[in-house]
Amino acid sequence: MPPDPGPPAGGPSPNPPSGSDAGAATAALVPSARSPVPSAPAAVGEPAPDFTLTDQHGQTVSLAGFRGERAVLLVFYPYAFSRVCGSELQAIHDSVEDFQNERVQVLAASCDALYSLRAYADEAGFGFPLLADHWPHGAAARAYGVFDEQRGCAVRGTFLIDRAGVVRWTVVNGLADARSLDDYRAALAAAGV
Repeated sequence: MPPDPGPPAGGPSPNPPSGSDAGAATAALVPSARSPVPSAPAAVGEPAPDFTLTDQHGQTVSLAGFRGERAVLLVFYPYAFSRVCGSELQAIHDSVEDFQNERVQVLAASCDALYSLRAYADEAGFGFPLLADHWPHGAAARAYGVFDEQRGCAVRGTFLIDRAGVVRWTVVNGLADARSLDDYRAALAAAGV
């Protein structure tokens, strides 16, 4: 698997600003010069594409299974065991009570195989599902408009999906551009989750 490319050369990461509008229900597209963001991510206000994937323990997880029960924070990431992905997922793990509780469930998805995700979760001690979007390769990432066809992986796309299955907030970053947990928290608060 290719190494995590790290931040783009020649300047700071073009992450969206945090702040008072961070929880607004808008899609933020932040392409990286090294990895363009695919077009047409799942749109705010539209039904979220359903999926059924396998987690790191071989259990089937379906978005429809959360409908009417909990909101879902769906976090696509490029590669297990890579630097930026590892720091993002570790930050979620360190604050998991903010993103996995009676109101919301965090689901992290990559195109890695189940066995890679099991080793990754076991090594890092992650207490949330890592979903294998491995076969058909990247089908869920494609449905959400975050699959990088040239690299064969998801870019960094996050989608807040409400209990009715509607996308309420999203941010999409390039491969090297980490996302902000403060933006996740603001989006959850703005959505009343």
